[in-house]
Amino acid sequence: MAKIVCVLYEDPAQGYPDGYSRDDLPKIDAYPDGQTLPTPAGIDFRPGELLGSVSGELGLRSYLEDLGHRFVVTSDKDGSDCEFERELVDADVVISQPFWPAYLTAERVAKAPNLKLAITAGVGSDHVDLEAAMAGGVTVAEVTYCNSISVAEHVVMMILSLVRNYLPSHEWVRGGGWNIADCAARSYDVEGMHVGTVAAGRIGLAVLRRMKPFDVHLHYTDRHRLPADLERELGLTWHASAADMVPVCDVVTINCPLHPETEHLFDEAMISRMKRGAYLVNTARGKIVDRDAVVRALESGRLAGYAGDVWFPQPAPRDHPWRTMPHNGMTPHISGTSLSAQARYAAGVREILECYFEGRPIRDEYLIVDNGRLAGSGAHSYSEGDTTGGSEDAARYRKADEPLTVVVEAPRG
Repeated sequence: MAKIVCVLYEDPAQGYPDGYSRDDLPKIDAYPDGQTLPTPAGIDFRPGELLGSVSGELGLRSYLEDLGHRFVVTSDKDGSDCEFERELVDADVVISQPFWPAYLTAERVAKAPNLKLAITAGVGSDHVDLEAAMAGGVTVAEVTYCNSISVAEHVVMMILSLVRNYLPSHEWVRGGGWNIADCAARSYDVEGMHVGTVAAGRIGLAVLRRMKPFDVHLHYTDRHRLPADLERELGLTWHASAADMVPVCDVVTINCPLHPETEHLFDEAMISRMKRGAYLVNTARGKIVDRDAVVRALESGRLAGYAGDVWFPQPAPRDHPWRTMPHNGMTPHISGTSLSAQARYAAGVREILECYFEGRPIRDEYLIVDNGRLAGSGAHSYSEGDTTGGSEDAARYRKADEPLTVVVEAPRG
């Protein structure tokens, strides 16, 4: 019997839904590059349900308990006395999300001698200390591509929202106003702008494809240059580095993984190379940018706007300056956890678990760390190292007098 600890975000403030705004999801047969969607032997949920919160349980409880495994689900993940820390000590498998990451630091790995598998329900496993996983023989896997298009759609939405000054204009209406001049004073057309992506992998390339119909000039930087015919098809200009690309761009979107080479890539020096009045969108990871440098750039006018849904740590402390800095379009980490994406990443987690318990190989594209080294998608996207340092600050999200959410575990016996 194995023990599986699953860390998911909290249920809606008004309680777990008893109905949804749509009856079904569009059918998708394959991802844009031909990769098949997750192919578990079965699922115990209806696609379109809220699966990523505690009560959703990724639709896994029946499957795991029918096999005789112990399944613990919690949202309490930060601080030395949290439920995750207590349950981790004898866990065989940990499941977490990028949106509500259970930071698996070297210290936590050391406290979990039974741990063999860490699964990311989504894409992006930087909340796991990959060095510690390699040293400890822990396999790290994620559901590659499951929410890449979801994030790309979110990026396009944020670009248009910033450039057109959508959010402040909406707030004028909500407040009873009709202040057209105030709304228009920071509103521009995206047509003709130069838009660049830092990384052109699954998400970055999807953003480029979706921005092309807006008649913009497209730029990208990536350590893996795209094929020449694809560059011609989309009219792309390649740059050897982000530092080379950002001076020519009106909009920069960050779509690279977080690892030691990209940590704080957008610091004071990099932002100072950007056009005055450029827009920066970051749905990759909060730690890729320097938190305070972004605030200063917005206050000084170096940046005209910053939008994103990634913070560090997550959840962000209540006094995080990005909550109140000017000209921001920040949201919680939601771009990759639409109900559509949840159906895919829940199915992908089920597929990985089926492979693990049946002794079958996990898909290569799902692997980040295996047999003590970077593997599969991890070898393509990450560099060795640790980016979890500082994550303990996430505990400051809660007020001292706030109750913690409950642990969900079915009665046994």
